[in-house]
Amino acid sequence: MSPIRTDTAVPPAAPADAEPRPLEDAVDRRVHQVPLDDLLPADSPRTGGEDTGHAQALAACGDPLPPLLVHRATMRVIDGTHRLLAARMRRQPTVAVRFFDGSAEDAFVLAVESNTLHGLPLTLADRTAAAARILVSHPRWSDRAVAARTGLAPATVGALRRRTAPAPEDTTHRVGRDGRVRPLSTAEGRRAAARLIAEDPGASLRAIAERTGLSPGTVRDVRRRTVVGEDPVPPRQRAAERRATAGAGQRAASGGPPGDLDTLVRNLCQDPALRLSDAGRLLLRMLDVQVAGSRRRQQILAAVPAHRAATVAAAAAACASAWQELATGMRSRSGSGSGSGDGDA
Repeated sequence: MSPIRTDTAVPPAAPADAEPRPLEDAVDRRVHQVPLDDLLPADSPRTGGEDTGHAQALAACGDPLPPLLVHRATMRVIDGTHRLLAARMRRQPTVAVRFFDGSAEDAFVLAVESNTLHGLPLTLADRTAAAARILVSHPRWSDRAVAARTGLAPATVGALRRRTAPAPEDTTHRVGRDGRVRPLSTAEGRRAAARLIAEDPGASLRAIAERTGLSPGTVRDVRRRTVVGEDPVPPRQRAAERRATAGAGQRAASGGPPGDLDTLVRNLCQDPALRLSDAGRLLLRMLDVQVAGSRRRQQILAAVPAHRAATVAAAAAACASAWQELATGMRSRSGSGSGSGDGDA
């Protein structure tokens, strides 16, 4: 099953995690009948799991279930977990789905937005946790862009960003809700404006603003500062630059944050070499199940009755051994020089 498909003062083209168009545009509007066993559990923003009572009510109503939204590359449910449970309760062999053709990161964003707009409402804790994850996967999205997807206030997203989100590689620009790229700091633009003013003191504020990406008001402030001999960048901005530089140096010295399982799997899901082969898709599904299981480990432990604990432990150990053998084989291939590697390690 194949997926379908500077000058530092001048804002660059929109980065890869911009939102140049609504994510819904990547949804295939055709409805397909898919075997239930082909679908993976949702990467759900609901931290408390599914509501079995709601699924039972859907199953009992007798009406045809609306199509599920499914990520085509991984066959993971994006929107419709309770409908999927209801279909299983009805013992349906297939279920109606529409496919989303986009990245795994965008699929999660769409899942959050879908669950915010309809169905069982997400709790504040669910939406906050989802926003924290989106800030990591789409670090250059503005606070308003993330807030629009999660149903939170922009100020809440901003506070969450300051508390939890790691700094993106490009900390000079951010993508707004309209998809436009804007500078986070005007420091470099101010310095560029000061150079232009020195070269051509008679240039208009608007002409300099257009060349530097600043507002005419900011250019006016730069001109005032240069006239009285002050630094074109205010003291507070210079202090923030020093802190950012020191933080970047510390991250580089420590080798950066380690890759967690969720991040690694999302990275692999974007590789066409895996998505376009049967064995590759099988591997992605296996890894997706591991990610889902790791998030709900405590619930799984609580669900296993005591008389089955030893058997589950033996099965888990056997699975761990099989994964270890696979890891050993992958390391052997990587070290032999026959593979190309990920290319971004």
